[in-house]
Amino acid sequence: MKTATFPSLRVTPELRQAAEQILEDGETLSGFVEQSIREGIERRQIRQEFIARGLRSRDDARQTGQYASAESVVSRLEQMLAAAKGSK
Repeated sequence: MKTATFPSLRVTPELRQAAEQILEDGETLSGFVEQSIREGIERRQIRQEFIARGLRSRDDARQTGQYASAESVVSRLEQMLAAAKGSK
């Protein structure tokens, strides 16, 4: 597969210096930018999927008339949190 490039990005000298200062050993600025873009894409995909699941759930609840109370949801989340803390 042929590679492509991202457009040039103009930044302030301060931003570039801040980025250069946090590079890990052997890491390049280009590598850091590429990884940041990949992580940003992943976060946005996860957010879009989360929203899509929520909208489907909303539509299913409206269609079936079956809703979960806030109290039951919070209770279940608290149980999950306690279980996660217990497994550490």
